Amino acid sequence: MRWLGQWLLAALTLLSMPAVAHEMTMAELGLREVSRGEFVWQWGSSERPASQDLTPVWPAGCRAEENILHCGDAGLSGTLSVEGVGKRYSAAIVKINWLDGQVRAYTITGGQPTVHLYGSADDRRGISEIASAYTVLGIEHILSGYDHLMFVIGLLCLVGFERRLVWTITAFTVAHSLTLASSALGWLTLRSPPVEATIALSIMLVAGEALRERQTLARQWPALVAFLFGLVHGLGFAGALKDIGLPENHLPIALLTFNVGVELGQLFTVGVAYVLTRWLSRRPWASSVRRPLLYAIGIAAAYWSWLRIAAIASLA
Repeated sequence: MRWLGQWLLAALTLLSMPAVAHEMTMAELGLREVSRGEFVWQWGSSERPASQDLTPVWPAGCRAEENILHCGDAGLSGTLSVEGVGKRYSAAIVKINWLDGQVRAYTITGGQPTVHLYGSADDRRGISEIASAYTVLGIEHILSGYDHLMFVIGLLCLVGFERRLVWTITAFTVAHSLTLASSALGWLTLRSPPVEATIALSIMLVAGEALRERQTLARQWPALVAFLFGLVHGLGFAGALKDIGLPENHLPIALLTFNVGVELGQLFTVGVAYVLTRWLSRRPWASSVRRPLLYAIGIAAAYWSWLRIAAIASLA
C-alpha cells in the first residue's frame, strides 16, 4: 500500500495549488515622458511591491533620481533590462507613454532579458526579438499551468499512445488557437471566472471518462471532446496574453509565436509522458499507477471547480 500513500500525498499537493493555477506572475513598469528626455516612472500596484524583487537597468546616458529618469537630449535610447525577472516574476511589462501621446509596451522575460529603445515611439524591434520573447512566454505559460497540463495528461490517459492521439492533440491545438486569436484580437470577450470554472470542470470530466471501463462518447470521439474544451482553454491562454500585452506594430507575430510556444510546451509534456510511460512499462507495479493518478487529477479539478464556481457566486 506504499504507492497509495504516495498518490494521496500527490493529491494533497495538487489541492494546495492556487485555484487559478495557470496564471503567470507579471510586473508592470510604467514610464511617462513629461518633457524631452525626462520621465516619471513607477512600478504598477501589486500585492507585493515589485521594487523589492526587480531592479531596472536603464540605458547608458540615463540617470535615475528616485522616480524621475533623466535621459537628456538623446532621450530614452539604448538597452533596457530588469534584474530579477525569471525568479518571483515571470516577466516584466514595460509600458512607455511618450510625449506625443503614443503608448508602447515591451515584454522582458528570463529568456529575453533586454529590449532596445530608440528614444521615441518608433518601434523598430526586430521580428526575431519579438518572436523569441513571446515563444518563451508561451512555453513558460503552459509548463507553469497546472490545470492545462492536467487536461493534457487526462487526454493521454483517455486515448493512450496510439494513432488517435495525433488527431486528439491536433483538435485541442486548433480549438485553443481559434479562441486565443479571437480573444486577443478583441473579437470574442468573456469574463475570466466562468472560463476558469469551465477549465476546471473539463479536467474533472476527462479524468472521470478516462476512469470508465465502458465505451463512452469521450472514448469514441476524444478529438471532439478535446476540440470543445480546447475552445475554453484558448480563452484561458488569452487571459494570460492579455496580462502580458501585445506590441501594436507586431501583433500578428507576437500572437503567432506565443501560440507556438504553448504548442512546444505541450509537445514537450507529451514527450516526457511517453518516455515515462515506456520506463514504467518495465515495472511490475506500473498498472497500478494510472488509476491513482487520474483520481488525484479528478480530486484537484473538483476542488478547483468548487472554488471557482463559489467565486462566480460571490460576484453575482
